[in-house]
Amino acid sequence: MRVREATAEDLDAVIHVGVTTWRATYPPITGEAYVEEGIAKWWAPDAVLPGIRAGTVLVAEVDDQVVAMASYSVFEDHLMLWKLYVLPDSQGSGAGSALLSEVIARAGDLPVRLTHLVGNDRAHAVYERLGFVESATVPSPIDDGPEEIVMERAAD
Repeated sequence: MRVREATAEDLDAVIHVGVTTWRATYPPITGEAYVEEGIAKWWAPDAVLPGIRAGTVLVAEVDDQVVAMASYSVFEDHLMLWKLYVLPDSQGSGAGSALLSEVIARAGDLPVRLTHLVGNDRAHAVYERLGFVESATVPSPIDDGPEEIVMERAAD
């Protein structure tokens, strides 16, 4: 497995990871309308490409195929992990952990913060195993969506 910064040539693969994972994971938690609104809002090319151009989107590849992605940026006093998604068939392969380890390394002396949907117990367990601690619950960024759990990991 190889982790690297995404390039513009990875745009379709990054979007594929996000859309495929959203459609496989979120409908039981959020319903279809939330999923489709989130895909339209956060997985359109014009929503993904700026992060790729800024060098803040990472991909994990297996046999030259993108199987996972992460996006992050410095936000206020921390590094915010905005997205971390692994194709369903590649979950459990270590791709997500490899990406998260690289994001943590890039944080330097900043804490790393992330959110996940209430009800996404699998994500919560993964983040806890990697040293993240729940710190708050915030409203959904999409009307009528589930709340989000905020988790943070202190700087190394």
